[in-house]
Amino acid sequence: MAKEAHGAVIFDMDGVMVQTAPQHFAAWRQVFAEMGREFSKEEFRATFGRRNQEILRHILGDGISEVQVEVLGRKKEEHYRALVRGEVEAAPGFIPLLEALRDNEFKIAVGTSAPRQNVELILDVLSVRERLDVVVTAEDVDRGKPDPETFLLAAQRCNIEPKGCVVFEDSVAGIEAARAAGMRCIGVGRPDIAQADLMVDSLAKVTIPLVRSLLDREGNYR
Repeated sequence: MAKEAHGAVIFDMDGVMVQTAPQHFAAWRQVFAEMGREFSKEEFRATFGRRNQEILRHILGDGISEVQVEVLGRKKEEHYRALVRGEVEAAPGFIPLLEALRDNEFKIAVGTSAPRQNVELILDVLSVRERLDVVVTAEDVDRGKPDPETFLLAAQRCNIEPKGCVVFEDSVAGIEAARAAGMRCIGVGRPDIAQADLMVDSLAKVTIPLVRSLLDREGNYR
């Protein structure tokens, strides 16, 4: 008989499982350069963690057509995949943490704003697909982060209540989504995301007792 899960851990992908922010930035810069426009680091930081359509509307305005959004988003992801294919490694500490969580009967999910094709590429490169219980991508939701839909769907598919979930995130939008979902959140790597319950500079610092201590806290965000 299968053991009951102790809770669920939901990983964002880019910037948490893998350090791919430079490739994303380079891909967006290439897209905007082809349009004759600059794409600044400030614009990238302000939109990182969101879905392509939301990034493009934030930068170019709501007047951009659905066709333009689709074409530009597809170009960006083609550039991105060319940059990361064969050159991406798991973030320090990710694989050992994944194995420890599985050994301790946690459900494991990925909740990302990335397109499914990108996610499948990363999961194959890291050889972790079989160790995951649930994967939620941009195509699975109507509303991207900071809306909580991505994380709530991941929890639902794990059959775990939101209060039984811990999210690992590296973006403001992702942490806002976790808070809105009523989940605990560990911020990874960036000092400017202090809304998280806990900040770590590396997943190598995360232990099973630490995850359990967050789940044992009284109350939630609501």
